[in-house]
Amino acid sequence: MTVPALMTDLYQLTMLAGYQHQGMEKTPAVFDLYFRTPPYQGSYAVFAGLQPALDYLHKLRFTDAELGYLESLGLFRRAFLDYLKAFRFSGRVTAPAEGSVVFPHEPLITVEAPLAEAQLVETALLNIINFQTLVATKAARITQAAAPATVVEFGLRRAQGPDGALSVARAAYIGGVRSTSNLQAGAEFGIPVKGTHAHSWIMAFDDELSAFRAYAELFPDNCILLVDTYDTLASGVPNAITVAAELRTGGHELLGIRLDSGDLAYLSKSARKMFDAAGFPEVKIVASNELDEQVIHSIRSENGRVDLYGVGTRLATCAGEGGGALGGVYKLVEYNGSPRMKFTAEAVKSTLPGKKKVLRLVNGQDKYAGDIICRLDDRLAYGDLIYDPENPSRQKRLGAGVLKELHREVMNAGAQTASAPSLDALADHAASELKRLPEGSLRLHNPHRYKVSISESLYLLRDRLHQS
Repeated sequence: MTVPALMTDLYQLTMLAGYQHQGMEKTPAVFDLYFRTPPYQGSYAVFAGLQPALDYLHKLRFTDAELGYLESLGLFRRAFLDYLKAFRFSGRVTAPAEGSVVFPHEPLITVEAPLAEAQLVETALLNIINFQTLVATKAARITQAAAPATVVEFGLRRAQGPDGALSVARAAYIGGVRSTSNLQAGAEFGIPVKGTHAHSWIMAFDDELSAFRAYAELFPDNCILLVDTYDTLASGVPNAITVAAELRTGGHELLGIRLDSGDLAYLSKSARKMFDAAGFPEVKIVASNELDEQVIHSIRSENGRVDLYGVGTRLATCAGEGGGALGGVYKLVEYNGSPRMKFTAEAVKSTLPGKKKVLRLVNGQDKYAGDIICRLDDRLAYGDLIYDPENPSRQKRLGAGVLKELHREVMNAGAQTASAPSLDALADHAASELKRLPEGSLRLHNPHRYKVSISESLYLLRDRLHQS
């Protein structure tokens, strides 16, 4: 999926025109992309969108049609339009591995490039990373709530446009939702596709049993029947049991039923008892209808018997308290070799200056114990002072464990430096990362707050710039 060069805000180009006019466009600059608050009142985010972001940077070009449109605006000089015609991204990018768990204030992507290049890509990078990271995080929360049941992504019809639907399917897969109803996502990303049928299929026949039989005849080895069109327990489930017996007589087995309305905990328990009593304990129960991690948690707390959850609207739109948008920002942290810092009355919005790295402390149980944002030349050791980035008066000593550097170079001179991992590898990495979080981090309510600190040298640099 190619992101057009004009997928940006007007002010990016007016700033670029100003930089070019002032002769500043080639000055080296460094920008960090990060977020300040974990989504959904949780404790973490799952980093996603890196590969699409790298693809965008590598392919970034202004077409003749795009340049013609910019000329028609009457804002830009010919010299600037000629500059855009030859525009290419030539910078360096560092980032954690896609699928990593990440936390507030840590750079998700660091861009080192000539000022104009680093500035132009801000909007598109934020669009890609903010959305896909939010979706992957939502997917992780949903799959954690559903386990050991599995989840399928049903969000295409409610997603924010066709491009948004593809991004949802990709990012949700990284977060743990490893199937989709979206055929285009299946074709483009190799994601397994799943689906049933709609109520309209049932209503197009004279009666429910005839509709079930017709569907089972066509798909005898992949038949999931939607049982709530008329009456789930008095009609839908009994008719599905009849079809299950007929399939078995013909050497096939009913795969499952889908519940799409009503009290899903109660209905799933009742349906399970009915199928078990009829001799079909292997028939799966699928539930859908405005599900998210909170609803799924409620179903499970009531001992619901759901084997697979179809999650659509609330995953595709990232709905939920503390959701809707990640709120990632993209800030200048170094210009022409000198650290830069944004000052603000709100301490949480002050930036961390200069080039940085993130070290992750791994304890003796192979669990993550905290992250430290440092200057590049920092060498940290047990007992060193580290500071809260939002409240520097809070400080502590670095605990025991192994420090692991999170960031790696992923692009240099505008070219990707390593082959793209498979989507399965990214999803496996995310699953492994979630297991290594401290106890309580995955709770839906009042989760353990993962500790992110800054090194003493970064604290002193920020303090010095603030005083100067």
